[in-house]
Amino acid sequence: MANFIKPYNDDPFVGHLATPVTSSALTRAILQNLPAYRFGLTPLLRGLEIGLAHGYFLIGPFVKLGPLRNSDISLFAGFLSTIGLIVILTLGLTIYGVATFGQEKSPSTKSNNDLQTKKAWDQFKGGFFVGACGSAGFAFICLSSVPTFTIN
Repeated sequence: MANFIKPYNDDPFVGHLATPVTSSALTRAILQNLPAYRFGLTPLLRGLEIGLAHGYFLIGPFVKLGPLRNSDISLFAGFLSTIGLIVILTLGLTIYGVATFGQEKSPSTKSNNDLQTKKAWDQFKGGFFVGACGSAGFAFICLSSVPTFTIN
């Protein structure tokens, strides 16, 4: 029987434990296709794509599990709750950007695709906000056009 779990680079003094999941080509391919790690995307497009995914799926738990889930306005209340959470998340991104990059005024020598500058982080944050609000609105429109059924 083959030993699947072994030390990283066959060095037992390194703290990383390589497993079939963490070191497989499939795992690396999936992670490299996430917008945070994909090459060739601008910070604005990274934020837009991440925001689109988050905003679209955040509305569901608020509609189905929120305190107004059995009322006639559950969808609208869920939509407003989603927008509120998106604003809170964007505020968190803003706080992180200010704490990490400060108020730098000088132009950076890093590439435009890197999220390690204040300007790039601001573009990422703006793309996230627009994408999340837009996809939450799209999900609201899609869900409002679905007829509801009641079971007696």
